Amino acid sequence: MTRGVAQIRFIAAMLAFAVMLVLAAPVGAQQPVNPTASSVKEEQLLQQLKRIQGRGTIPDTKSYVIEQPEGRDWRHFHEVTLRWIGAVSIIGMLVVLVGFYLIRGMVRLESGRSGRVLVRFNGFERLLHWMTASCFIVLAISGLNVTFGKELLLPWMGPDAFSTWSQWAKYAHNYLSFPFTMGVVLIFLMWLPGNFPNKMDVKWLKEGGGIIGHKHPPAYRFNAGQKMVYWLQVLAGGALAVSGYLLMFPFYGTNIADMQIAEIVHGIVAVLFVAIMLGHIYIGTIGMEGAFEAMWDGTVDANWAKEHHSLWLEQEEKSGRVTTPPPQGAMQAAE
Repeated sequence: MTRGVAQIRFIAAMLAFAVMLVLAAPVGAQQPVNPTASSVKEEQLLQQLKRIQGRGTIPDTKSYVIEQPEGRDWRHFHEVTLRWIGAVSIIGMLVVLVGFYLIRGMVRLESGRSGRVLVRFNGFERLLHWMTASCFIVLAISGLNVTFGKELLLPWMGPDAFSTWSQWAKYAHNYLSFPFTMGVVLIFLMWLPGNFPNKMDVKWLKEGGGIIGHKHPPAYRFNAGQKMVYWLQVLAGGALAVSGYLLMFPFYGTNIADMQIAEIVHGIVAVLFVAIMLGHIYIGTIGMEGAFEAMWDGTVDANWAKEHHSLWLEQEEKSGRVTTPPPQGAMQAAE
């Protein structure tokens, strides 16, 4: 009897186990195992950690960062925002200058040339100016290549030529930054005494500086417009140098966010600086008669000084530095 009950119990247990297997089989077929069901998604990492960071063996832990939300903002700035700022400022300045030239034309010497000249800039001043200006032009072209080259030059030049050009442009941009920075510092020290604002600058600005209209407000060696260009060059050049060297020597006392800020500052200041320097170049060449001579051979006609820098001319005349150049024949004979 006892043996029969035990057998019945064993059979019942086996039947129950078989029923459990039959019921569990469809569930397993409908819900297969998903090994990635509990894996962390990229967006979850960004929301929790604000960045995606891996592991590394080098001491610089900043290199472990793979992705961060701020990087997307920086990429949008570099590929979209900066291009708009640069295009609007530079093309806008060119349009203004062309329109101004067509309406106003070159500012001529109303009293003609007197034949008496005085030294405007000595040899060292001109050398320093042209060195800094030459470096600036190369830096501007090579820098604009970073922002606009892929869109404007790559389709025209092709990948191989564009890669070669961009590589050499990068070398020029990096190495010429050193003489440009030196030039900015020396120009700041050399012309600082004559570039402090004074009350005559207010009058000069009110009367348009002789560019707008035909008045010739008095000015010392540097008028208000030239002083603004001077301080712009010093401040913008300094900002470009500091931000540029942070980019050239990354992560020396900076993190990723600092590097992104340095690139934003460098890009915005650079394109605005280029736009304003176009105005400076215009006035110094085709915008004003006699202006280019001051930085080319260092002298200006006395009538030019009288019309544009009358107070400076008075100082030079009192010092006896206004002279009459020798006749052209005498100069050729001396040669």
